[in-house]
Amino acid sequence: MAKADKVSKAKQLRKAPLKTPSSLGENARRDISAELNALLADTFALYLKTKNFHWHMSGAHFRDYHLLLDEQSDEIYAITDPIAERVRKLGGTTLRSIGQIARQQRLSDNDADFVTPADMLAELREDNARLTEYMRKTHDLCDEYNDVATASLLENWIDEAERRVWFLFETGRSV
Repeated sequence: MAKADKVSKAKQLRKAPLKTPSSLGENARRDISAELNALLADTFALYLKTKNFHWHMSGAHFRDYHLLLDEQSDEIYAITDPIAERVRKLGGTTLRSIGQIARQQRLSDNDADFVTPADMLAELREDNARLTEYMRKTHDLCDEYNDVATASLLENWIDEAERRVWFLFETGRSV
């Protein structure tokens, strides 16, 4: 192959769409990537809500709740990169902006000026439970396409989310 042909081919590859090869097939790439992107949007929304409540916590149990929410927000944030990278491994593209997150998220924001600690804990408990449901739905889709790698990641994230629900439930009982 001539040097000019090699340079031309290299330029074409650089301009090619982001489409990492995957043995799972086009339908799996499309469907699982879409579900993971929605899950990623929800994860970012839950992360920011958890940090919001962490920053605006008040009351008699301030220190304990403040630290709990800080720990939980770190755990939530820790799964954002693996979700996005899994989309890329499948050959999809992932979220690019806050606007795209806002359009795809299914969990509601909370922009209230004041939220009681009890309401914060209850709202985060419900959001984490919903996130768990979304993860299970995504896991079911992975099972349909035999995507064991994504399913395996989801199993760990489901366990972490269930733990957050448990801690929020038990902590909220004392309020």
